[in-house]
Amino acid sequence: MDQQRSGAPQRPASRLAVGVVSAGRVGSVVGAALTRAGHRVVAASAVSDASLARAARHLPGAEILPPPDVAAAAELVLVAVPDDAIVPLVASLPARPGQIWVHTSGALGVEALRPARDAGALTVALAPAMTFTGRDEDLERLNGISWAVTGEAEARFVGEALVLEMGGDPEHVDEADRARYHAALVYAANHLMTLVNDAADQLRAVGVANPERLMAPLVSASLDNALRHGDAALTGPVSRGDAGTVARHLAALEGTGIAETYRAMARRTAERALDSGRLKSADAEGLLDVLAHPDEKEAP
Repeated sequence: MDQQRSGAPQRPASRLAVGVVSAGRVGSVVGAALTRAGHRVVAASAVSDASLARAARHLPGAEILPPPDVAAAAELVLVAVPDDAIVPLVASLPARPGQIWVHTSGALGVEALRPARDAGALTVALAPAMTFTGRDEDLERLNGISWAVTGEAEARFVGEALVLEMGGDPEHVDEADRARYHAALVYAANHLMTLVNDAADQLRAVGVANPERLMAPLVSASLDNALRHGDAALTGPVSRGDAGTVARHLAALEGTGIAETYRAMARRTAERALDSGRLKSADAEGLLDVLAHPDEKEAP
């Protein structure tokens, strides 16, 4: 890749031969995005029937090979395996000078690729800020999203160029901040899934036939308001200091498995409401007493 050390990264002068380890939900889609950007996925590893099917669908030109052979065949090695598997896997694979090694973990930085760097490869951590479901829409969802880029000097420019080629927006994240960065995304995306599905279960339990349809406008509007307006968009009983309603909620949720989750989230919501001025201190006293865990309350 020809890069300018100052200014925007330049498009590669020639296509790169890409090896994907492995063709899971993330690797197959990122490999397809690199293909769409003009590179060639020449090899991929895939063991399960699902991975083989994804490779056939997203990486039709790739030869299915064991991971060491994939790495040996590639100019750009894309490592897309679970976080805990990256370090031992990279240590077991052949690397050489002139290669580019990339992993897609959000939580890990470029240090996870140290064996490849020690062998002379250029190493960069690229994490798409997106969830992957294994469905066909995953590839289109990469358009315009942000990618966390971690690398030193030339590697960082190379990573930014790859992200731009795939239609993304590079966001530099320091090595030491990767875990916190990833925790924030998990907190927002994965925990949102749990909250919505828990809420759907409660509605279903009281006879709502299609809770997803009922919640969709409310949840969509709430997410849009939060992203547009932050804490200023907060509504509901916590923001009003309505201790009686919150107490009734906790009583109704007793034994459902989510009462303590509701309590913890309501307390955090109250803290943000206080900090932002949405909830007045005078209105918060009774609410915080209701939200205190029974073990925290003073004995009479």
